[in-house]
Amino acid sequence: MPVSRSAVADAYARLTEVLPGLAITEPATGDPLPSGAGWITAASLAAGGTGLDAFLAWDDAQVRRDYGQQARPDVVASFGLHRYAWPVCLLITVPWFLHRRVPRFPVTHVSYNRSVPGLSMGRLAVRPDGFACLPGDPATALPGATVVAGEEALRAELRAAVAEHFEPVLAAFGPRMRRRGRALWATATDEIVEGLWYVAGLLGERERAKRELELLLPGATKPYVGSAAFRELTGPNGESLPTRDRASCCMFYTLRPEDTCTTCPRTCDAERVVKLAAAAVG
Repeated sequence: MPVSRSAVADAYARLTEVLPGLAITEPATGDPLPSGAGWITAASLAAGGTGLDAFLAWDDAQVRRDYGQQARPDVVASFGLHRYAWPVCLLITVPWFLHRRVPRFPVTHVSYNRSVPGLSMGRLAVRPDGFACLPGDPATALPGATVVAGEEALRAELRAAVAEHFEPVLAAFGPRMRRRGRALWATATDEIVEGLWYVAGLLGERERAKRELELLLPGATKPYVGSAAFRELTGPNGESLPTRDRASCCMFYTLRPEDTCTTCPRTCDAERVVKLAAAAVG
């Protein structure tokens, strides 16, 4: 019998075309999500304890190898959360952006392996727990479909889907990062925005992504913190340089104070202009 494709399979195929360092697979119905041999389930991360210890040991080793120094434990945890949340947010935002479908992923439905040869970001094994879509979408006939009234209702579904997955994950990471509440959700807000904004650039649709994200996160959409926070700077030749203001800090400055990213709260506009202009010509 042929295996039916899920409502998000085409979106993930397109994502891996433009971001080949990340692979996404959907195990066949009845097959368990992989665990062990480099795999860790999201449920294990959310439980904290030895599963989270093992996950963060990878980040600790990477920092010592690449930067020749020991990072603080809260910095290691911040790096680990970023490297998990960035691709996992794409599981939800990319199907929405490409096909107006919002899958649900409780922590029991995601497994991650960061140590796959040839894949810089690793492999995600996932099983959507239903999805939301708009009226008229052919996917309304698929099992697990929930039809919502319109675009704003679908945006609400996306915010709820990300929150459902990350609430227990953030609760586990929070003590390691020495952050809680608002500071943790600021991190989630940034991962939603910056991940999709980056991928949309690879797709040639960065401006559309900017508009969509401003509607998705206009501010006052709890538990998220702030808005998409895009703005324009002017380059040395009068050119427009798009940027945004992160709601959180990734803590990279603790390793390389002189090499902060262009959206970092610590990077002033003058420095942003220099870095963005250099990137535009390079």
